[in-house]
Amino acid sequence: MRGLVRLIIATAMVLASSPAWAQRYDPDYPVCKEVVDSDGSRMECFYTSMEQCKQGGQGTAGTCLNNPYYRPPPTEATPAAVPPPTPSPTPAKKKKG
Repeated sequence: MRGLVRLIIATAMVLASSPAWAQRYDPDYPVCKEVVDSDGSRMECFYTSMEQCKQGGQGTAGTCLNNPYYRPPPTEATPAAVPPPTPSPTPAKKKKG
């Protein structure tokens, strides 16, 4: 019985100590704002520039910061320069005669 109680307590401690979110940053946007309000603090990661972060959300206390998990979109490969097609030589006509 004591073993079961210890197992339940140990399981509860592990679950209580694990974070609620694995990651608080959205990797699609380069700038985040840590907003502090009556509900606590949260990360808002939907800004494309520092200026947009500072201008947006007037009236909410927070700090703008660079997103450490930002992954820029892959760059599109530029097509290689293709040389113009060379005209194929016309076959010489045989003379009759």
